Amino acid sequence: MRVLVVEDEEQLADAVARGLRLHAIAVDVAYDGREALELTAYVDYDVVVLDRDLPDVHGDEVCRELAAASGASRILMLTAAGRVRDRVGGLALGADDYLVKPFAFAELVARVRALARRSPRAAPPVLERAGIRLDPARRTVIRDGRQVALGRREFDVLRELMRAGGGLVSSARLRASVWDEHAGAGTGVLRVTLTSLRRKLGDPPVIENVPGRGYRL
Repeated sequence: MRVLVVEDEEQLADAVARGLRLHAIAVDVAYDGREALELTAYVDYDVVVLDRDLPDVHGDEVCRELAAASGASRILMLTAAGRVRDRVGGLALGADDYLVKPFAFAELVARVRALARRSPRAAPPVLERAGIRLDPARRTVIRDGRQVALGRREFDVLRELMRAGGGLVSSARLRASVWDEHAGAGTGVLRVTLTSLRRKLGDPPVIENVPGRGYRL
């Protein structure tokens, strides 16, 4: 499970992230709405824990944009406003659940896990390119009629390259998309993953390295 915590109170955001990681949940943190939208543009989070009162881009706008994108991410909205009309307003924006501050951390974890168990809003499309067929929902890869068994990181790297449709994907973007920020994957880890992925996909090679710019399929 991968979660994005969006909270402008940095101490609270970091405390929530640390607590979730203790429950074996991968967590990224954004301290404002603009950063949240940038991260969700290329990372498929299972759950977004979203503070409603954010600077820069308000939490309501972030929620509205995420809901309009019809992605698989579930939204748990946090706010100090606990009136019924506030909760109803948040749900109307597209939030899947609502939690009032201050909250018990055990309840936050339970709600995050419950949201992650829900069926996704829409199955992600099957991706096809260069003789490779990748099914994100079933997490299967077939190349030229041959099933390819990939590890989790290898699969996620290939998925990002295929999503780009032949365009360049920078090393930084691959690391941010595939490894959560707490894991701190360096360039060496990415290179090892790509080497293993190339070997498993076989010949002819389909992943091109453009020095100083990134990778493409």
